[in-house]
Amino acid sequence: MTEDEVLHEFRASGALLEGHFKLSSGRHSGYYMQCARVLMDPERAARLAFAIAQAIPREIRSEIDKVVSPAMGGLIIGHEMGRALGKEAMFLERPTGTFEFRRGFRLEPGEKVLMVEDVVTTGLSSREAIEAVAREGGEVLAEVAIVDRSGGTADLGVPFFPLIALNFPTYSEDEMPPELAAIEVTKPGSRKA
Repeated sequence: MTEDEVLHEFRASGALLEGHFKLSSGRHSGYYMQCARVLMDPERAARLAFAIAQAIPREIRSEIDKVVSPAMGGLIIGHEMGRALGKEAMFLERPTGTFEFRRGFRLEPGEKVLMVEDVVTTGLSSREAIEAVAREGGEVLAEVAIVDRSGGTADLGVPFFPLIALNFPTYSEDEMPPELAAIEVTKPGSRKA
């Protein structure tokens, strides 16, 4: 899938938003990729997952035992990645602020995991999810995402294969341009900043 084809999927689903958004990282942006909207169509979600699966090097794909994704954003694309790869898919939750497996999900010691996210901005959630897998005895081989918003700066500690990299500018509270600061802020993410 080309970058234009991925962006077409976001535009067609109304998932590329413009305005003033406070991201999970605490930074501000004039653009937001609402992956929940692009994934609400099961056929579109399956197409995106298949495209991501094709971007994973064969040697990594062949070693994957399980697919794991952090709730909330990674739930749907994680499930679809499991389908695309023919692997079981589980998710991590943060009931007390730290990622953990619940609902009877568990890893066998040494199981090889593909971590799946919808969007990576700073990589913080990804690193926390990777740590949770390690605490359970698993090993994250790589991470995939629909969108890399980090500008290539997210260090996840594992190989990272995003479907698309978008570098919309982001700003700290004290460096926002006046035209962005003048727009009422929306906090669309699932994590408290």
